[in-house]
Amino acid sequence: DSAEASSSVVFENIERCTPNCLQMLLENISGLTVDDDFTVELIPEINVAVATFIKNIDTKEFVEKCSQHKRVREFKMTAWLLELTQSIKAENLPESISSDYLTVYFESPRNGGGPVSDVQLFPEENSAIITFCDHKGNS
Repeated sequence: DSAEASSSVVFENIERCTPNCLQMLLENISGLTVDDDFTVELIPEINVAVATFIKNIDTKEFVEKCSQHKRVREFKMTAWLLELTQSIKAENLPESISSDYLTVYFESPRNGGGPVSDVQLFPEENSAIITFCDHKGNS
């Protein structure tokens, strides 16, 4: 288990809170500004949002504040730290994609990547699992 905390926090059960409301709520709790200090990605298919902090904050403390916050409780949302992982799944890939291309793409610092240790292609799903040498390469 890494001593380093994730910079991303998952919010579950977000359907009762509009995207703008969620952003304002997170600004109120954190004292930070959306876009400048953190981003929010909505994943409506699974009723989840992920806040990723650009500014270095104590995300464990932030999760604790969220779980005690009156509005978060009223919306019946839950928050937890996004688990640090070394692998990601890339989907909707072109049929002709090669593992070499994916390795070079995901190792590019411009794409937020890092050293790749393995690429598993799944042509029948047009997807791949990319495994990084450490969890810092998959941001």
